[in-house]
Amino acid sequence: MAEKQQYFSGVKWESIVGYSRAIRLGQQVFVTGTTATNEAGEIVGIGDAYAQTVQVIRNIERALTALGASLKDVVRTRMFVTDIARWEEYGRAHGEFFRDIQPCATMVEVRRLIDDRMLIEIEVDAIVQ
Repeated sequence: MAEKQQYFSGVKWESIVGYSRAIRLGQQVFVTGTTATNEAGEIVGIGDAYAQTVQVIRNIERALTALGASLKDVVRTRMFVTDIARWEEYGRAHGEFFRDIQPCATMVEVRRLIDDRMLIEIEVDAIVQ
């Protein structure tokens, strides 16, 4: 049986809600819904859908790297956005990171996220090759 490895980013919600930012089990890595926060837990790119998406993916990349994976191992992304009309902004940033990887991708509009200044939350699944 594969050992479970956990990664915590240190944001306050992890301990309050009781979850890991990412878990690796064998070759599989699961990254929970991730938002556009910096190392201090502050929201980056307020009002800017593109900038927030870039920050989210960088945060995801940090979690993957901590567990021995990388963006190239991502097989699925799920994007939860607060305004689907801005899909091109989210999509442009997603494409800059995943254009050559081409994971399965979903983008759905949600009514709101945990903070009204957050425009996007992304979760990913990866399989380390």
